[in-house]
Amino acid sequence: MSATPASNNVYDRLNALGITPPPLAVPAAAYVPFVRSGKLLFVSGHIAKQDGKPWVGQLGKDVDTATGKLAARAIAIDLIGTLHAAVGDLNKISRIVKVMSLVNSTPDFTEQHLVTNGCSELLGEVFGEAGKHARSAFGVAQIPLGACVEIELIAEIHDSAEAA
Repeated sequence: MSATPASNNVYDRLNALGITPPPLAVPAAAYVPFVRSGKLLFVSGHIAKQDGKPWVGQLGKDVDTATGKLAARAIAIDLIGTLHAAVGDLNKISRIVKVMSLVNSTPDFTEQHLVTNGCSELLGEVFGEAGKHARSAFGVAQIPLGACVEIELIAEIHDSAEAA
C-alpha cells in the first residue's frame, strides 16, 4: 500500500492523490445507491466504468490482473463519491467496515483478491486507519452489462453524522 498523505482530513488526502469525488450516479435498476441503518451505511454495488461506460471484460480471458486492479481502483473512486453524497462530509466516515468484490472471471482465474486490492489500497490511502476493512472477493460468471468488476461496501458513520 502507498504511503497515506499526512493530513487527517479526507479531502486533503483526496487532493494529494488528484481525486475529486464524482457526483452520485443514478441507479440503473430498481434499487437505491445507499441505505443508512443506524450508524451503518450500506452502499450498493458499483460496476467498473471507463470513460463513463461499463469497463467490459473477463479476468483470465481478455482482462489481466493489473488492468482489473485499475478497474477496482476506479470503482473505489465512485464509491467515495457515493459516500460523499450520502453523508455530505467524508470526514464523518469513522470506518470502512466491509468491502465485497465480484470479479467477472474465467473458472481458472484465481487472482480476484489481487484485483480487489485496487479498491482496498485506495480506501486505505484516503481514509487511513479507518479505511482498513474486512473483505470478500469472489469470482463470478458474469456481472451486469458485462463489467469486469463490481464492488459494494459498508461504512460506519460518526454518531453526529446525518444522512443527506
